[in-house]
Amino acid sequence: MRKFLLAFLAVSLVLPGCSWIRGWGDEEPGDPAPLVDFKESLKVAKVWSTQVGDGMGKHGLNMGPMYSSGTLFAADYKGRLASINAENGRKNWELKTKQSFSGGPGVDESHIYMGTIDGRVVAFDRDNGDELWNAQVSSEVLVPPAAADGIVVVRCIDGRVFGLDADNGARVWIYDHSVPLLTLRGNANLLVRGGVVFVGYDDGSVVTLHLKDGTLLWSQSVITPQGRTELERLADIGQQMVIVAGDLIVSSYKKHVVSLAVDSGRLLWFKDISSATGVQVDRTNLAVSESNGDLWLLDRRNGSTLWKQDQLTNRGLTRPAFYGKFLVVGDKEGYLHWIDTSSGEFVARKRAGKKGFADAPLNVGTTLYVLTHKGELIAYRAGAAL
Repeated sequence: MRKFLLAFLAVSLVLPGCSWIRGWGDEEPGDPAPLVDFKESLKVAKVWSTQVGDGMGKHGLNMGPMYSSGTLFAADYKGRLASINAENGRKNWELKTKQSFSGGPGVDESHIYMGTIDGRVVAFDRDNGDELWNAQVSSEVLVPPAAADGIVVVRCIDGRVFGLDADNGARVWIYDHSVPLLTLRGNANLLVRGGVVFVGYDDGSVVTLHLKDGTLLWSQSVITPQGRTELERLADIGQQMVIVAGDLIVSSYKKHVVSLAVDSGRLLWFKDISSATGVQVDRTNLAVSESNGDLWLLDRRNGSTLWKQDQLTNRGLTRPAFYGKFLVVGDKEGYLHWIDTSSGEFVARKRAGKKGFADAPLNVGTTLYVLTHKGELIAYRAGAAL
């Protein structure tokens, strides 16, 4: 696979079948807003940290850690994969493969699944890291494979979705969906619920597939690409979609955050907010980082605005994470901003590194985990959790 570099308005893009290298974060042109002064009212402490290989490199990857049953799984772009005790940061095992990882980790009860730059899916034993099988798909894999009911679902950058047998990697089905000539570097996460696969596409559409055989159930356009140039028509679905009750909530790079009915794709409501990083939900609260750096808290039931924080302009924000009564969002300079969900005011700030993050913060119980772009995995606790 040939690699290219495109620097245009600080937006990184991908051509089907080719890999365009993208800087971390969802950025707009312009200098980052200066950090504002405030009185810290929340105590935040680092609990532990450990190194996971060399991080994301210059490949524009978003491989965040995955949590399952007290264990974190994390990887780097050079093929290093580690199993880490989530409580104390000690490594259960670590291995250096010969693969160039680009998507993952995805996990189920007994496997870890990683996608590669050259279009392979590799399954490892989650207890000891042994390689179990290695399957070829059509192109680079940029999101974690999702497994359920004995099927591993894999999304490739060329728009194809594969259903693989979880025991041996054999192809069970394939679904093909054309993608635009020019797209952002990154794909929406795969969701699997009740035997249905939800896929967000680069043309602004969401489709659902039958997990068993890959047949199409419904397709809905979140936004119709418009404009005279491929750049103007960018409409990628954001990196994280969320299902809450009977609602599927998604964002798009161009203009909209929407809520769709899970069973039919019917539009329930929309909000004019653009985001390539996707959405996060906690009960009735919906948080989203806008492309320009504004941070929004909405009512996920109807899309109404609870507050907007506009002091992080052009800071290349991650998707936010909920932590109790707070929101936490990272920026491209390595700062973690802690914000009160009731007021939208800053309450704490910590710097984890200088090059930003591999993905959004991950909250599990009373611990917040972040993986820096350079491969440092850090655990934080705040407030009463200390």
